[in-house]
Amino acid sequence: MFLFSSKISLRALEPSDVELLYLWENDPEIWQISQTLTPFSKYTLKQFVDSAQEDIFKVKQVRFMVNLFDTKQTIGIVDVFDIDFLNSRAGIGILIDKNHRRQELGTDAVELAVSYLFNTLHLHQIYCNVLVSNPVSLKLFQKCGFSVIGTKKDWTKAHHGFEDVIMLQRIKEISQQ
Repeated sequence: MFLFSSKISLRALEPSDVELLYLWENDPEIWQISQTLTPFSKYTLKQFVDSAQEDIFKVKQVRFMVNLFDTKQTIGIVDVFDIDFLNSRAGIGILIDKNHRRQELGTDAVELAVSYLFNTLHLHQIYCNVLVSNPVSLKLFQKCGFSVIGTKKDWTKAHHGFEDVIMLQRIKEISQQ
């Protein structure tokens, strides 16, 4: 299965992605979402990219870079984490560069990743956690078939106090099995 739509494609991390990851991971605007407290060095990110090639069954995670289909420009990343093959589930997160948001590109990226997780890895469910202060992300995951299943009260510490996190999940439909 090749991971692409008419607008974007998903691909594996490459060594050349370190520069973009360095910019994104060191952007204080997204630190609350990514639970980051300190900047990342290029050395640390290079090690991260190098380790991304390890066996998915060993590291229980996979990351996809999001490229525009026509120009091949990298505009985001999809992070699949906590892959639990015993219980057939995984978590998912997404970052689209601020210059490419609100163009349905994140929706395409999540749908492609969901298809991969359900049809290639044969997972049963995918979950995500969204800060209540991020209604755009909440809308994106709901558009992609994720349902709200609860709220973690005062879950994340923010500069203004504590913030609730909305839990969502998508269970593989019978017709997809």
